[in-house]
Amino acid sequence: MVETQGYTCQEHKRRLHPRLAQNSEGTAANKTPNKQLPVLLQHGLLMDASAWLLNPPDQALAFILADNGFDVWLANTRGTNSSRGHTLLTPNDPAYWDWSWDELAAYDLPALFEYVNNQTGQKLHYVGHSLGTLTALAAFSQENLLNLLRSAALLGPVAYLGQMSSLFLRILMNIFLAETQQLVKFICKTPGVDCSDLLATITGPNCCLSSAGKATLFKNFPQSTATKNMIHLSQMVRMGTLEMYDYGLEDANMEHYKQPTPPVYNMANIPKDVPLFLSYGGRDAISDVNDGGLLLDNLKDHDKDKLVVEYREDYAHLDFIMSVNANQLVYNPILAFFKLH
Repeated sequence: MVETQGYTCQEHKRRLHPRLAQNSEGTAANKTPNKQLPVLLQHGLLMDASAWLLNPPDQALAFILADNGFDVWLANTRGTNSSRGHTLLTPNDPAYWDWSWDELAAYDLPALFEYVNNQTGQKLHYVGHSLGTLTALAAFSQENLLNLLRSAALLGPVAYLGQMSSLFLRILMNIFLAETQQLVKFICKTPGVDCSDLLATITGPNCCLSSAGKATLFKNFPQSTATKNMIHLSQMVRMGTLEMYDYGLEDANMEHYKQPTPPVYNMANIPKDVPLFLSYGGRDAISDVNDGGLLLDNLKDHDKDKLVVEYREDYAHLDFIMSVNANQLVYNPILAFFKLH
């Protein structure tokens, strides 16, 4: 998808080990930095790195960043078709899927940051969408990644999900199935679910998606994720909480956490000087504006010159990565924000 648009592209395959993520020091201290500043783009749930490449180069964020002189890195979350290179397990092994977004925040994202930093000799800018915002916010709240971070732009930010209005996703999460292709047909027969426009049913009524962009999206959507990940997200929806995975029994939680209930991710613990750009949509059925308000309440003491909040009244969840006018309305402000940091 990159090369057909006339851009150059390298593929990096990284074998990750959890201990890599526990190294809090930068790994590129002796490396000569590149002139181009790296930007890591992290996609959302049921998507892959193609999420940033769905529109023509003048409309897709990955190409726009490259055209503005950035070194663009696109990550594929574990479990997606492009990220199944486990050295010991296959996708047929139950242990392969024994993870939720806790592990993405604790291990995968730090390892990605360290890898890009090691390759480039530079601290990173970060762009996350949907689940890619949740994992970053969770890591930031534990003061992880910050030694390698320049700034973070979070699109359709997810911290709380208790007021999510997408009936489709509520059903999906309550059934706890991660292989979604057949499940879509089942949910679309449910009373109250209108699948004549499946994307609007899932994400809210997006304002400005092109038919070509939607056609490209469905070549790679939906991707697989872990059932445990869906259960964890459903716990957030049903309980309105922002906690680590709840194993359901006090004894099981004690075994994993040394306490009877899961530890909380406290958004107020995000250091006040971390440069954050948050962009919300008024029609977003996943990142509901009321849930977004809870996140902003937790950030009320953030340094005012380090927090930019943008509200797009007519945007739903996919507009942030697929809208034909996001280049002017969202990406130009992100570029300006990155240049400040």
